[in-house]
Amino acid sequence: MKGIVGKKLGMTQVFDEETGTVTPVTVIQAGPCPVVAVRTRDEDGYDAVQLAFDEVPERKLTKPKLGYLAKHEVGPHRRLLEIRGASELTPGETVTVESFEPGDRVKVSGVSIGKGFAGTIKRHNFSSGPKTHGSRNIRAPGSIGASATPSRVFKGMRMAGHMGAKRITQVGLRVHSIDPEQNLLLVKGAVPGPKNGLVEVREEARGGGS
Repeated sequence: MKGIVGKKLGMTQVFDEETGTVTPVTVIQAGPCPVVAVRTRDEDGYDAVQLAFDEVPERKLTKPKLGYLAKHEVGPHRRLLEIRGASELTPGETVTVESFEPGDRVKVSGVSIGKGFAGTIKRHNFSSGPKTHGSRNIRAPGSIGASATPSRVFKGMRMAGHMGAKRITQVGLRVHSIDPEQNLLLVKGAVPGPKNGLVEVREEARGGGS
């Protein structure tokens, strides 16, 4: 399983002079990510690789975290993430964007942009009620259950509430190009999260996407 941790810088367009096509891409500053630890099914019960990202001064980390990183001979980094799956990496190696190639299928995970409190029309795409003839049900959610039986609201009922700010994985993406000198990974299409948001890029095991 190939994977890397990065920061979403934003979106731009790439122009192909030969074909004249314009491709929307997301620019991700990915890595370099030192390998801190490797989990195995025999010792830990699952396969994964723990990567470090976002190098910072020592004063910005707690002593327990500094001690953990020093134990594995890794400098101070703000982020520690595990990427599930079997891998041939070993502690001490460094994962860079060069582990990916243009055309690779990938999936990108991140925390979506928070929208705050939202009603059912914006949050769940509900239809609005009648807007004339004295209607008082223009943007109201409508019935949420019967009164006598079962005399309660079922769990999972789609209602107003906090929208966004949850983990989202976008599948079916492709790597457009890489820039090893600047540690940039250009992914065709949009990925979850705001600008400067933390994202995980992993290879796509299943088919699909373009």
